[in-house]
Amino acid sequence: MRIGILETGRPPAGLEQHGSYGLMFERLLGPGFETVVYPVIDDVFPAAVDEVDGWLVTGSRFGVYDDAPWIRRLEAFLRQVMAARVPVVGICFGHQILASALGARVEKAAAGWGAGPHEYDVLERPAWLEAAAERFTLNAMHQDQVLSLPPGARLIASSAFCPIAALAYGDHAISFQAHPEFDNAYERDLVAMRRGAVIPEEVADPALAGIGDEALAPDAANAALWIRRFFTEASKGAAAGLPSFRLDAPRPLGDCDFDGASAEAEKGIRCGQ
Repeated sequence: MRIGILETGRPPAGLEQHGSYGLMFERLLGPGFETVVYPVIDDVFPAAVDEVDGWLVTGSRFGVYDDAPWIRRLEAFLRQVMAARVPVVGICFGHQILASALGARVEKAAAGWGAGPHEYDVLERPAWLEAAAERFTLNAMHQDQVLSLPPGARLIASSAFCPIAALAYGDHAISFQAHPEFDNAYERDLVAMRRGAVIPEEVADPALAGIGDEALAPDAANAALWIRRFFTEASKGAAAGLPSFRLDAPRPLGDCDFDGASAEAEKGIRCGQ
């Protein structure tokens, strides 16, 4: 299966030894998946939505509200992908821009920075998630959050810190706020680099203490399995020519549609990379 990785960010200077985001997702997907990287952050886009079997949108240091032409172009491309029912997975910034492209509100959340391992409650079990436990833990690194449900989206996972933590759109798109592709070595180095300068010490220190000695976050391997299973099953639906995804007006999620901090960009990183 051929997956196009829409690369919206890169590791910060000094952490290049961990590999590019494209490489991290290549490792995550593993055997049976061929990856093609499109550095959309450099305004390099695919020629068509169907030139691969599925799309994966990475994390980024940008916010979806930033005034960068490639961000608006990516939103338009994702709307085309959704209308064509080509399978797509969004991670962190990818989670946010997919929701934003479909009308959701994305801002810096009042909760502030999330870093280190975070636990999420599973609220619904699509077929690709059916074997999951009631909760899962993945590494997080973000300040922005999706603050309202986009039309047609179903809330799959949530936490007190991040109410809209994972979404599913029909059977052809899913997204996670957390980072299954961030191994513990990269997460540790990233938090340590940002401690004090970007992430407050009172957030960074517990995050560093919570990162285990194992290679991966507790459920990173499970999340990799979920994503692989999703791509495999969703590609069958796309090949069958099922009806197109509807683009309706965005709808709030009650108490989860909360007011975040100002979306005005400030110096630093907002979605973690």
